Amino acid sequence: MSTDEPSRRPESPAAGEPAPKKSAEPSGVDLARVALRAAKEQARARGDAAQQKKQARRGGLRSGARADGRDPMALGAAINRLLNERGWETPAAVGGVMGRWPQIVGEDLANHCVPEKYDEDERVLVVQCDSTAWATQLRHLTPTLVARLNEDLGHGTVRMIKVLNPGGPPRRYGPLRAPGSMGPGDTYG
Repeated sequence: MSTDEPSRRPESPAAGEPAPKKSAEPSGVDLARVALRAAKEQARARGDAAQQKKQARRGGLRSGARADGRDPMALGAAINRLLNERGWETPAAVGGVMGRWPQIVGEDLANHCVPEKYDEDERVLVVQCDSTAWATQLRHLTPTLVARLNEDLGHGTVRMIKVLNPGGPPRRYGPLRAPGSMGPGDTYG
């Protein structure tokens, strides 16, 4: 500093004046810090890419003493990572519930009612029963079951349980039946 210039000091407000307010926008120093941080991250990324290219030219990437993305990982951790990356957490959780169905609903109900499928978009669990009596019993228990499933899987995972009645016996065609025929009424007319 030269002796000609007067030294500058921040002026303090007078006793009766309010202090100047800071603006919500970042100041020049803050902007510079943000820009420096971004530039460092970009340089680090470029350096990593250049180093990988150089190693590839020398005969392939080599393993080192430090951990990197190519290191082996435990099977459970790999599966959890895959589920998170693909967004399969909910279907996997519902699949686990289908495997634990007897523990969730009880042995008696599990012997007569089996979960068939789960519609993720509609959040509906479809359950097939082996008799109409068990289907009616399950319909009465549906609110309790939905609450128990959502407690186990997370709120809102199952909105509704659709109960299917048992289907009739498989349709068998007789030996004299023509393909596509509607039965005896098909010949009159």
